Amino acid sequence: MPVPLLDVNAQNLPLESELQAAFSQVLHHGRFIMGPEMEAFEKEVAAMTGARHALAVSSGTDALLLALMALDIRPGDEVLCPAFTFFATAGAVSRLGAVPVFTDICPVCFNMDVNDARAKITPRTKAIIPVHLFGQCADMDPLLAMAQEHGLKVIEDAAQSIGATYKGRQSGTLGHFGTYSFFPSKNLGGFGDGGMLVTNDDQLAEFARVLRVHGSKPKYYHHYVGGNFRMDTLQCALLSVKLKRYTQYTADRQRNAAHYTAELLKLPGVVQADPAHCKCQSSQDSWLSAQKARIVLPVGYGHNGHIWNQYTLRVLGGQRDALREHLNSRKIGCEVYYPVTLDQQQCFANLPASSRLGCEISHRMAGEVISIPIYGELTEVQRLEVVAAIGEWLNI
Repeated sequence: MPVPLLDVNAQNLPLESELQAAFSQVLHHGRFIMGPEMEAFEKEVAAMTGARHALAVSSGTDALLLALMALDIRPGDEVLCPAFTFFATAGAVSRLGAVPVFTDICPVCFNMDVNDARAKITPRTKAIIPVHLFGQCADMDPLLAMAQEHGLKVIEDAAQSIGATYKGRQSGTLGHFGTYSFFPSKNLGGFGDGGMLVTNDDQLAEFARVLRVHGSKPKYYHHYVGGNFRMDTLQCALLSVKLKRYTQYTADRQRNAAHYTAELLKLPGVVQADPAHCKCQSSQDSWLSAQKARIVLPVGYGHNGHIWNQYTLRVLGGQRDALREHLNSRKIGCEVYYPVTLDQQQCFANLPASSRLGCEISHRMAGEVISIPIYGELTEVQRLEVVAAIGEWLNI
């Protein structure tokens, strides 16, 4: 049985009548830019996350860019960001002429290594962008303490983690800014590009609102050079329909992740990552060797509410691509997030060498990780099909 990596229609088509009604409402009032549905959606996201302010923007990437602009990140400033994440995190920094400085990651949760980040702070460091990758929050308390100690601004890249929690607090609400993405593949997926910027700071929120509309207030009076970062009214209206069901979407993904873990652990050579080894690669390698591990399953830390944007395996022994080929041959959807780390991207080859050092764990993960289908509408039969295909490969 073919199992797609993602099936957006399985989630969207049952809502067809409500989505059409939302479209019709926007069509008839004609306020396609910054219409009433945008303000309503912003209030709904603010209420869900507990953020004081939420600004709907054109994409998750533009949310990052807008946050950096509002924090006055300038050419030559250094911004710490993980080497193992989607390109937009560092791309937004580079677009402003600032320098992304790449940090290594934890091999268990795939998020920023606090100690490595601390070692890379210089007098030019102005901000830090922890990424809550795959739906699980980074270890924010030590990161926030480090940022306060060195006077750094904090932008949480929560593109993959809206609704995730860290010690009971919502992702995106712990730093100066948080950014979300509504790209169709995200847990709260839109019908095109869209994003959200959240903050608890009144002044930063007001500045970001002005920058969102070309730096003008009132209209045609430009105090700053901003950008066109607005989300379409229609996108807000459609996303509002889905937001009302987001708690169930999250629960469905958490159910699927728990089922995968239970079934995959029955297979020979499969273990679950152990948070006890998150700070030490050598101790983790020794433990994995003792376990005769071939595949390492992801884990949600006890203090985190994991929303499972991805369910990402580590395939040891240089066998990741072999598993990918096998899954493809069985028509099981899978994807590698991410095969090339940011410090190794060609567009960053001219950065100072010091900004691209010491990312060995990131490089290793890029050669080991593979994500399998986890979307909420995945049936038990489909999940077991994925498990069977992995089991077949392990027994080859």
